[in-house]
Amino acid sequence: MSETSRPLDVVILAAGQGTRMKSALPKVLHPVAGRPMVAWAVKAAQELEARQVVVVTGHGADQVEAALAGQGVAFARQAQQLGTGHAFLTGLEALRSHGDADVLVLYGDTPLLRAQTLRDLLADHRARGSAFTVLTGELPDATGYGRILRDEAGAVSRIVEQKDATPEERAVREFNSGVYLMDGRARELAARITNTNASGEYYLTDLLGLYRQQGAAVQAFKLPDPDEVMGANDRAGLADAQRILRERLTTEHMRAGVTIPMPETVYIEDTVQIAQDVTLEPGVVLRGTTRIASGVTVGAYSVLTDAVLHGGVVIKPHSVLEGAEVGAGSDVGPFARLRPGTVLAEGVHIGNFVETKNAQLAAGVKAGHLAYLGDVTIGQETNVGAGTIVANFDGVNKHRTQVGAGVFIGSNSTLIAPRVVGDAAFVAAGSALHEDVPEGALAVARGKQRTLEGWSRRYWGGMREKVAQKLPWLSGWLDRGSTQ
Repeated sequence: MSETSRPLDVVILAAGQGTRMKSALPKVLHPVAGRPMVAWAVKAAQELEARQVVVVTGHGADQVEAALAGQGVAFARQAQQLGTGHAFLTGLEALRSHGDADVLVLYGDTPLLRAQTLRDLLADHRARGSAFTVLTGELPDATGYGRILRDEAGAVSRIVEQKDATPEERAVREFNSGVYLMDGRARELAARITNTNASGEYYLTDLLGLYRQQGAAVQAFKLPDPDEVMGANDRAGLADAQRILRERLTTEHMRAGVTIPMPETVYIEDTVQIAQDVTLEPGVVLRGTTRIASGVTVGAYSVLTDAVLHGGVVIKPHSVLEGAEVGAGSDVGPFARLRPGTVLAEGVHIGNFVETKNAQLAAGVKAGHLAYLGDVTIGQETNVGAGTIVANFDGVNKHRTQVGAGVFIGSNSTLIAPRVVGDAAFVAAGSALHEDVPEGALAVARGKQRTLEGWSRRYWGGMREKVAQKLPWLSGWLDRGSTQ
């Protein structure tokens, strides 16, 4: 088998508790740019086309395994956390076959490591015929990391952990990322790791020495950007990772043709798809499986989750879309909310303070102001007046309303579901419909107006003392009337 055709297996270490995160949620499940941290490692492994991916779990194992269910990975539980060497050996035991593949070690709390960096590591490892390659970086102050020690010829001789290092060794700037790539001897040699060190743990770093004892080629591959292996150990580290990934993702979208005038204010999750010639105004948040077609503008401080926007849509500022689809040329907002199940056809207008839920609106429908449209189907070119409510809930069950095409619904109307309003019907303003409306009919469903002269003076006059204290103008009006 040639070097380049040899398969790759990946072991992801994700068993630690992460006490510094101070959270009931396992550290590796804290999200960064829309994915749990451990899912970033899984994604990178899968982009490398790894044959097998094993995630080693321990603390919060049930939660971690549930979060990664269906993502094509196997799990190995580390019942006791006895160190990275023990965790790695636990992962190796879950591999279905051994000895014929290179093995890559990744971690569940380093979401910034790029798949391309790992491709370069793999290519370098195989091109140089290395048996063991450690991914390294360099920092002015490498405190907290294991140090890379080299011999007189510049070859990697060993890795020393911070707590075991001498003052001279701690001054070394090249650090160990913890990411290792090794040949098929990994299982045999990992079983020889001992815990004779200051912590009494089984260090995975000891593998390097074990490979050297066999006379195997040991190499280092230095990261161009040490931030890629930055771990998120607490909430501050999590925020740093979030910032770096946000900057990375917004830059990628801008280079692909998306206009983002203030990228430092925009949050885009990794799972979002955006076409070219889209404009994202300041403060926009895009989450989940949101897909945005060309020519769309998303207004300032709008939040879109699992939304689909077709070409030319305009989302005006401060709008919220959740599980909604907006047809080409439609506009939404400002201050609109489209909830799950909303589907707008082409050229629909949803104005300020309109809320929809499980609503299908055909082409050309207009709902300009202050309406609630829930569990309703509305035909093309219907006009929904300000203050219209589809009363879809009877306290126990939701009911659906069908409104035809070309309907005019007057302001402040209530459609008490389940209702059917026929094509080209009119609903008079202020109506509360409790019966269906035939095609082309006018429905007036409101009480007859009564006007009682002098009622206000009689009503307010009975509480003059309170009126005088709280409503000065009204008190004066009452006084003026009493002298006339």
